[in-house]
Amino acid sequence: MVSTIQKPEFEEIRPGIKVPAKETILTPRFYTTDFEAMAEMSIAANEEELKAILEEFRTDYNRHHFVRNQEFDRSWEHIDGETRRLFVEFLERSCTAEFSGFLLYKELGRRLKNRNPVLAECFNLMSRDEARHAGFLNKALSDFNLSLDLGFLTKSRNYTFFKPKFIFYATYLSEKIGYWRYITIYRHLEQHPEDRVYPIFNFFENWCQDENRHGDFFDAIMRAQPDILNDWRARLWCRFFLLSVFATMYLNDTQRSGFYAILGLDAREYDKYVIEKTNETAGRVFPIVLDVDSPEFYDRLEICVGNNEGLRAIDSENSPAPVKFLKKLPIFASNAWQFLKLYLMKPIRVDKLAGSVR
Repeated sequence: MVSTIQKPEFEEIRPGIKVPAKETILTPRFYTTDFEAMAEMSIAANEEELKAILEEFRTDYNRHHFVRNQEFDRSWEHIDGETRRLFVEFLERSCTAEFSGFLLYKELGRRLKNRNPVLAECFNLMSRDEARHAGFLNKALSDFNLSLDLGFLTKSRNYTFFKPKFIFYATYLSEKIGYWRYITIYRHLEQHPEDRVYPIFNFFENWCQDENRHGDFFDAIMRAQPDILNDWRARLWCRFFLLSVFATMYLNDTQRSGFYAILGLDAREYDKYVIEKTNETAGRVFPIVLDVDSPEFYDRLEICVGNNEGLRAIDSENSPAPVKFLKKLPIFASNAWQFLKLYLMKPIRVDKLAGSVR
């Protein structure tokens, strides 16, 4: 009997161990920071809230959640072809992002242990959560006869240095947008169980609560550092990080719209909802939010989507690297221009809304 299953080819370091996806501007990044500056931070201005969050972390609501059940105990060979490639890519990107958080939080917990014990324990307990997520995702990859060598990933990735306040902006948004991404998929599949083609999505409701608690922790840290939120520089940086996170997600997801179609979702409508809710959530701590209701916002992102398609087309050409680079230059310039115009769009001030609940 001849099998009709079409399996995509994945490059492997050794049998069953996938070569990590190539690093690009849109792939999950690994971060490091100024650990000395982080250790010297005072949390006195918001210490009670941070201690309350620490108690939540200690309670460990999800300690029994990430346990594979009998739904996984079957063959997944029927997920083949392009669908299989998209699933592997989703699991790899998600695992890499969670593992990146684990490494950063674990190192912060180690470095702050004797200098700032409350923050150190919070970071250690968040690293526990991220390790669970990464391990669960990596185990899911094994259902597709692959896994990531996380030790190799630790050594092979480039690390981006961010000052502590930039770490706070970026990780706060990463955790909160993660919450809205997971809960939106979970609620959609609750209503459309026929689209729940793989059991990992059953775990998203509790999973996203970890993301939400982590985001609340970074919210509380920023409130303990008034200079992070309360001057004109803060408004400029918050605008930059909001735009960077939203644009990266939109460009990634439109490129992988086939994955969301498998789940019965339209990638663009899904992203617009997640961006709207994350933007609204960020307004509870950030001094500004973006005007994502303006038609210009998505019009310019769509230009970048088209530009990125052009870049991929050039990459697939059989031309010398210098020729490809020259062809890409106008596209790079167009993307930079669109990002600049998006950045210069007038944001919405929310720090001075009288009587608002933030």
